[in-house]
Amino acid sequence: MADPVETLKQMEKTKDFFVGIDSDGCAFDTMEIKHKECFIPNIINSWDLQAVSRFARETAEFVNLYSKWRGINRFPALVMVFDLLAERPEALERGYKPPQVDSLREWISQETKLGNPALEAKVAETNDPILKKTLEWSKAVNETVKKIVRGVPPFPYVRESLEKLQGLADVIVVSATPEEALKREWAEHDIAKYVRMICGQEMGTKKEHIQFAAGGKYDNDKILMVGDAPGDLKAARANGALFYPVMPGDETTSWKRFFEEAIDKFISGQYAGEYEQQLIAEFEAHLPEVPPWKVKNK
Repeated sequence: MADPVETLKQMEKTKDFFVGIDSDGCAFDTMEIKHKECFIPNIINSWDLQAVSRFARETAEFVNLYSKWRGINRFPALVMVFDLLAERPEALERGYKPPQVDSLREWISQETKLGNPALEAKVAETNDPILKKTLEWSKAVNETVKKIVRGVPPFPYVRESLEKLQGLADVIVVSATPEEALKREWAEHDIAKYVRMICGQEMGTKKEHIQFAAGGKYDNDKILMVGDAPGDLKAARANGALFYPVMPGDETTSWKRFFEEAIDKFISGQYAGEYEQQLIAEFEAHLPEVPPWKVKNK
């Protein structure tokens, strides 16, 4: 089996421009259904949070959907949910005790390919009960996603944008979602044919996807990341690349602007500078850092 990093590094440049596109919540309107119907019920069930389910749900939705952490990998997000819940008096009053997940924290800090294959290897090596439980939860999430998430099309103007980029740029999918789900969703809606490669969590971080696929092959001002989360912006900036934000809650307008305006500016060299800065300022204003329940309590 080919090393995924090597596969990325060996991707040959065929155009002058490179575009990486995130999938969940960016190309597809799947973030809400995946988190509300798949991730969160499994968090509550796997980690015995039934007594504080209302607060657990609200906390997990804030972390994964409505904050500057939107779109982060599932494992750091899980730990963040436990930690934020521990700061909520209403959860503590109902007997919430944060799970002791030190071994999970340690694994997250050391592992770059935060996916089930790497976690399975670590469980086989250590037989750690918390890592085992985390793996069971993660597998349950994937099974629920497989069962529930279907027939969710790409946002309007995604297909048109991909068609417009044909002949202009090498395009890949840059995502923290498991590869199997990505390939299924992009194939289901017949848009996989527009991308050179589909990169999920098993191939490393989003930063690494861009670094290995595009680094040293394209000029920095000819590399663009399209995403709906601050982590996408961070991955772009870590590689000196440009960023186009898809605004959470206003995705169709964002994709229409990308199709009608931003692609042309990118290809003609007019994207960097004032135009990009204005878009990023608008994007950053969209996603808060302070949870709504803390704002209420002030």
